[in-house]
Amino acid sequence: METLSDPSSPFDPSSARFVADPYPAYAALREAGRVHWFAPTGQYLVPHHADVSALLRDRRLGRTYLHRFTHEEFGRTPPPAALEPFTTLDGHGLLDLEGADHTRVRRLVAKAFTPRTVERLGPFVHRLADELVDGLVADGGGDLLTRVAEPLPVAVIARMLGVPPGDRHLLRPWSAAICGMYEPAPDEETARRAVAASVEFSAYLRELIARRRAEPGGDLVSALIAAHDEGDRLTEQEMVSTCVLLLNAGHEATVNTAVNGWWTLFRHPEQLAALRAGRVPLPTAVEELLRYDTPLQMFTRWVLDDIEIGGTTVERGSRVALLFGSANRDPARFADPDRLDLGRTDNPHVGFGAGIHYCLGAPLARLELSAVFGALLRRAPGLRPAAEPEWRPGYVIRGLKELPVTV
Repeated sequence: METLSDPSSPFDPSSARFVADPYPAYAALREAGRVHWFAPTGQYLVPHHADVSALLRDRRLGRTYLHRFTHEEFGRTPPPAALEPFTTLDGHGLLDLEGADHTRVRRLVAKAFTPRTVERLGPFVHRLADELVDGLVADGGGDLLTRVAEPLPVAVIARMLGVPPGDRHLLRPWSAAICGMYEPAPDEETARRAVAASVEFSAYLRELIARRRAEPGGDLVSALIAAHDEGDRLTEQEMVSTCVLLLNAGHEATVNTAVNGWWTLFRHPEQLAALRAGRVPLPTAVEELLRYDTPLQMFTRWVLDDIEIGGTTVERGSRVALLFGSANRDPARFADPDRLDLGRTDNPHVGFGAGIHYCLGAPLARLELSAVFGALLRRAPGLRPAAEPEWRPGYVIRGLKELPVTV
């Protein structure tokens, strides 16, 4: 095991240079070993695909430990009281539940968020993608992020939840503020914004739930209220947390894969030409873009029982950081992994996770991505970059600040 505490370490999520291109650092980590202690954040970094894939399925790890231990039993300090609105919201979401609670909530949410739900959204998603792209073309270009990639998934989630069009502008800022807490070392201002957003978003959703209890509709909130199984129902907090998770997870992957993906295509003109000519199936290309420049670079787990990784014992109470971006470029699993190959069919990327926490919204994300890429390929065949983009400072949810394009 290598200890990474030297400021010259190749892994540095606080560095803009690293965030812009973390892949050389990942290659160095994989070459150096299977697990590395990263002192600045107190985490064990796991860079190999086989280990990441296996640990995502290993029940000796968990997103939380509170289903088995108290904070004191686990050797951890409870989160500050000032963070309570965020920790309550986050802790009752499907992504952070474990054990019996996770099984119950996922079963109930799955009754409301069905494949049929996604299928019914298809015409709306494709129509909206066409409209957004037509607006971009009519203006001769603009920022692909704010004009197409961002409004589409936010509008889809808003439609699913029954959020009126006039309120949709509230959703993205709330989501961005909450997601800031998923970075390795969020500062006090990030925490303050996340708490404020948690309070405001929760209050908004409680009002929405109250209206749907009185007047049920065909939206997901009404379906979550109605979902039951052998007497079990979702609590109001679980419904609130589920809706927030659907927004946060449900649009971040689409936004960043669409924008990062087009920037990747612009830098690989021969691959883009093949896609435009129809020589590569669009669904296959989307999977490769998810692999090549993964929108969620890192996912953390708590170690609930001692485990061994490559001869290193990682003790209970530790935290491991599963490096999705590194796993998806691992030459032990992907042939020529640093080459973009839109026709790649052997592609078991971990972009949507694995195991019991596999992304419930993956089918919706794939629908949205196919709609966005398809509309841009058909309706903006001359799409090209207008300027060199900059990366946002966040590492875990990694994306560009903007992507100026012309048509």
